[in-house]
Amino acid sequence: MRYGLPSKQTLNAVGGRLQARSVQVGCRLWTLDGERTVPTTVKEVTTLRVREVVDVVDDHVTFTVAPDQLLGTPDGWVHARDAEGTVLAWTPARKLCRGRLTIKSGYEFGYFLGATCSDGTVGKSYVSVVVNDEGFASRYAACLTATTGLPARPQAVTRPSGYLQRQVPGFRVRVVSSYLADLVRQYVGGDAHHMRQRFPRVVLRDTETLEGLTPGRSRQLAGTRNLQARAALAATPRGHLGPGA
Repeated sequence: MRYGLPSKQTLNAVGGRLQARSVQVGCRLWTLDGERTVPTTVKEVTTLRVREVVDVVDDHVTFTVAPDQLLGTPDGWVHARDAEGTVLAWTPARKLCRGRLTIKSGYEFGYFLGATCSDGTVGKSYVSVVVNDEGFASRYAACLTATTGLPARPQAVTRPSGYLQRQVPGFRVRVVSSYLADLVRQYVGGDAHHMRQRFPRVVLRDTETLEGLTPGRSRQLAGTRNLQARAALAATPRGHLGPGA
């Protein structure tokens, strides 16, 4: 058997951290049930000697497991021996009890993810998009709700424009969920900044999700270009519109 943990590796128990060698029948541990973290009761403990283990080193911590131990990633489960270069689905111990969302794949999920990657903000505990088109904001809110089950709606806001040097109207869709914010960061490689995010490979799971990704990105980009064109036109003195004006 090539699954399991070394005796000194720590585990997340319901009452606090435990070393693997301290786990006994009846102990309550945290485990994954689908996409949710739930407590489970240990029914049996098996101890054996092995010749090989794997050290998994990521941005947060280094831990040791058996070579065939399964690790969660945004693209599914991988063996520890094959995990080099992948992004691990990571949950801090203090967040084990938080509610986990059930993400529904499909066109709406791709649209939500594409728009968020294109012009969204992923904070510590929220996901937000501010756009100029109310119709786009309404579609984004509907896709977000269909994907996550979280209630969302567009709100009229104003924000400063560095180009026009004044406040301009817009529409914001914002939901507070640290789990969703962490999930989006995992989808794009750990950093949701527009200049550092990676392609969200999770959209390759099915055709419908992939088809939703492009409209979510392209419609918002088109709206941004239209706004920039209108702003440039408004700032151009009359009689200096350029060739063909």
